[in-house]
Amino acid sequence: MEVHHHAHTAQKKWTHYLWEFLMLFLAVFAGFLAENQREHYVEHQREKQYARELYDEFFADSIVVANKTSSRLEKEKDMDYLSGYIRDSSLTNLPREFYPAYTTVMYLITSYFFEPKDGVLNQLKNSGSLRYFKNTTLQKLFGDISVAINNVRYRNDQEYQFFASPVKPFILKHYDFNWFNEVRKMDENAISLNLINRYRKSDTTIKAGILNLSSFDKGEVSNMILFYKQMLVSTRTLPMNDYITINHKLLQELRNEYKLK
Repeated sequence: MEVHHHAHTAQKKWTHYLWEFLMLFLAVFAGFLAENQREHYVEHQREKQYARELYDEFFADSIVVANKTSSRLEKEKDMDYLSGYIRDSSLTNLPREFYPAYTTVMYLITSYFFEPKDGVLNQLKNSGSLRYFKNTTLQKLFGDISVAINNVRYRNDQEYQFFASPVKPFILKHYDFNWFNEVRKMDENAISLNLINRYRKSDTTIKAGILNLSSFDKGEVSNMILFYKQMLVSTRTLPMNDYITINHKLLQELRNEYKLK
């Protein structure tokens, strides 16, 4: 006689499986929420870090462009003086203030350039990190400041081309570089514009004249200086002023959005 043993396993109710599924779903969903929250936190921290870096870069440039604007206004005054003196006065016995003005107008060119910085902005563009900024006003301002920077650089190129010709050939013929060499002895390590300002405030007088005076056309030179001045005025009042306006708006928006100081 054969005996059959049957294993009897209690059958689980469907509610048990539903509960297990629900617990598993909740665990996965909670993990998803935690990971999503962590990513959101990391992105927000990166956004704040990038905002600070951009703010510091543009704030530093806001100081530089203000100083350059002030310097260019002084150069424009030198241009008016120099153009008027050359047109109306004798050039055989130059006054003490002639050569400082002659130097700032005809020789010191790049000292007056405003070179905007956009290293951080370009880095964020190239890495795709500008996506962290959801503020549409900021996104527009980033585009506007890029255009303004390109316009300033274009004007710098235009001014340098004018210096390369006709200004540079002119000063090689008519400017006495020995004068500036003597001025530099006041401080070999000082930048050129600071040296000129120091000379103007000093009691020192260094004599110099206009070289090759016989071929010096007073009317032509005066007109060249005034044309050059109009170029500088256009740069200051258009691309540089546009940059200042957008820079101010951008800094204000970054301060408001990220509570920066």
